[in-house]
Amino acid sequence: MKLAAVGSNCIDYYVNLDGGRPYPGGGPVNMAVYTVRLGGEASYTGPVGTDAYGELMVKAAAAKGVDISRMRKVPGRTAVTQVELQDGERVFCGYDEGVLDGYVLSEEDFAFLCTHDVVVCDTWGRVQKQFRELRARGIATAFDCSTRPGSPVSQEVMPYTDYLFFSAKGDGEDLRQQMRAYHARGPKMVIAMLGEEGSLCWDGERFHQFGVVPCPQVVDTLGAGDSYIAGFLTGLWEGRTIEGAMERGAACATETLGYFGAW
Repeated sequence: MKLAAVGSNCIDYYVNLDGGRPYPGGGPVNMAVYTVRLGGEASYTGPVGTDAYGELMVKAAAAKGVDISRMRKVPGRTAVTQVELQDGERVFCGYDEGVLDGYVLSEEDFAFLCTHDVVVCDTWGRVQKQFRELRARGIATAFDCSTRPGSPVSQEVMPYTDYLFFSAKGDGEDLRQQMRAYHARGPKMVIAMLGEEGSLCWDGERFHQFGVVPCPQVVDTLGAGDSYIAGFLTGLWEGRTIEGAMERGAACATETLGYFGAW
């Protein structure tokens, strides 16, 4: 699979780790890194600042084998998310959008993205208004709604998204009705990531379920959902069944749970 990650990137700054430690990350960038880790190809298209964190992002992504030819350096600050670790769980406690504010794709970006199999973005990526054009150009699209599938951004991209992901707590009829409603708006598949309960996928005909791949020791949950998405999409492009793709996602997430930082 050749994945195009677009939109948001950020430095995850762990405020209570060694007096403060920065890690490169952001949903789409994470997914690009994990796709390469799984043996695929991936690029990242989006802006970083001209500060030290921007340089860190550029060097770190390139070192992981991600194509950064469309990563732009823009005067200003790279986005930063403040993160605290609490008993292995990451808790977000602040966000500075930096140069991502007002970001839009250029015609050159569109041409580049269309050389890939699938383009993925998330709710902070600032390109939701351009998803319609991406779909119109014939490229498969994936979107991570995080915990906010009902937000205006998520609702705007839904009709133009092939693979819609979001995070939820617990299976149940309310969740399944919600997934059916989202699917009716356009996606081919709607996937709910349920943490320790695994995941659930609605393909328009039936629900598919998969649990988790056990993790010997959970160190940090940051990036687990992004890992799942990269693994799921990779599994589909490898020709696996939906359950097989879900297992691929779960295994990728488990690997990420075992270390600090997204990657």
